[in-house]
Amino acid sequence: MTEDRPMRVVQWTTGNIARQAVRAVLGRADLELVGAYAHSADKEGRDVADLCGLDAATGITATGDVDALLALEPDCVVYAPLHPDVGELVRLLGAGVNVVTTSELLTGRCLDVGERERIEDACATGGATLFGTGMNPGWAQLLAGVAAGIGQRVRHVTVSESVDVSLFAGDANFDAFGWGRPAGDPGHAADVEAATRTFSEGAEVLARILGIDDPELRCTVAFAHATADLDLPGRPIAAGTVAGIDLRWEVLIDGRAVAELHSRFVMGKDLDTGWTVDHGYRIDVDGDPRITLRVEIWPDLDDLSALTVEEMHAIGMRISATPAVNAIPAVCRAAPGIRSYADLPVPSANLGAGR
Repeated sequence: MTEDRPMRVVQWTTGNIARQAVRAVLGRADLELVGAYAHSADKEGRDVADLCGLDAATGITATGDVDALLALEPDCVVYAPLHPDVGELVRLLGAGVNVVTTSELLTGRCLDVGERERIEDACATGGATLFGTGMNPGWAQLLAGVAAGIGQRVRHVTVSESVDVSLFAGDANFDAFGWGRPAGDPGHAADVEAATRTFSEGAEVLARILGIDDPELRCTVAFAHATADLDLPGRPIAAGTVAGIDLRWEVLIDGRAVAELHSRFVMGKDLDTGWTVDHGYRIDVDGDPRITLRVEIWPDLDDLSALTVEEMHAIGMRISATPAVNAIPAVCRAAPGIRSYADLPVPSANLGAGR
């Protein structure tokens, strides 16, 4: 990589998040899309525009040939499967290719020790960097750290996300949450904790930004239950079963909570609790002064009556993909290893490199 040419980027997979990542890459003059990887044979040989719903052909065709992609000498891969494949990451990093990912990997805390060591060894071998993000966990923790930067005697920092997800009930991201399980079902809280381990990595990122290098974490889960049968797309929920989940991943110092990621997801309003949702993100810093930030995300439309469920879903994918793409320049210049927002200069949109 040199300063006088765009950074060469390969897109890894072409699913929902990748659709938005490709748009973000193509929108920056300091980045150049040079290749795309497809897992399935039916996508090979097809133009990325066709796979990602773009209006104009890119001239970049998807392939399953990893050697051919490495031969393109990419500076960075945007790695966007739903779950990470350590073998794939090791191959890329060991070949000297930096990776930004939205695949539930921010610090490697949730990996087996041997898997994390394989990734760290590959980073050292290739002189490459792995960086994971998304909206939350991910970018929201960076924002919380920035907000705390104007406070003194900070006692507690909270990142809150609360959303009615009923329009996206069937999304694969929710498969392991246990929607529709009976009230009081043994082991449900432990299963949700396991399903949301990525949030523990987000909590670790926030802790590191706040100067806590080896955080102790605690997870607590509460449930709400449907008061009527819910006929939801892809995931019907019977009355009396779980239709709301309240999740907290806390950062502890000597047993005292000093920061937390709080997420509340509900499937509609017919619940047996008084839970409310804000349909957005909120940052609260308990210190001097006390600070509150509210992040509301709106579609880029003059007429909101034209908003579709599909576009709402696309916005969710966009705010997950774009932080990864915007971090590429900083990641390519970072020291080798698994890095987080605690290690990078603040990445943002590059208005001077827009197309």
